[in-house]
Amino acid sequence: MAPRLIAGVDEAGRGPLAGPVVAAAVVLGARPIARLGDSKKLSAKRRAALEAEIKAECRWALGIVEADEIDRINIFAATMLAMTRAVTALGVDPDEVLIDGNQTPGRWAVDWRWPARAIVGGDASEPAISAASILAKEARDALMREACARWPAYGFSRHKGYGTAEHLAALNRHGPSPIHRMSFAPCAQATLKL
Repeated sequence: MAPRLIAGVDEAGRGPLAGPVVAAAVVLGARPIARLGDSKKLSAKRRAALEAEIKAECRWALGIVEADEIDRINIFAATMLAMTRAVTALGVDPDEVLIDGNQTPGRWAVDWRWPARAIVGGDASEPAISAASILAKEARDALMREACARWPAYGFSRHKGYGTAEHLAALNRHGPSPIHRMSFAPCAQATLKL
């Protein structure tokens, strides 16, 4: 009997004012990866090293929902959609999907079809979710560095789109960029001030 196929899923980018929400799905390989943990508590150097190891040793995929789609469907639905896209992109059907948080996409995403379990704090306690957390954060951070090269006035590479004082000042000075989430109040308010 084949071992059960378990995928871990986590997202990055629910809270920022700009950029996509990114979810990652990971099925761990046969070789354990040492010192996995919550991506937010790892140094950038450690995350980058783990990202390379996860990509080399595991089956993984990303799901991305851009800012304009977030504005159309709302951030919660966009997060559930990103998770669905990530698991779909794995190319295999997991027996169970472990999701960081207190909700699964099961009742929220039309195309979700896998048994799933939500685990609060799963990014710190479940290795497959930890791996997904690392991949999602690294992928989103890379996208925000690319956005910074395109729209340098906002400083996306420093704050990754979160509502820092620097970001809010740039938003008020320059108005929203094409990747700002206009359904988020600070972005909509910045448009009114121009």
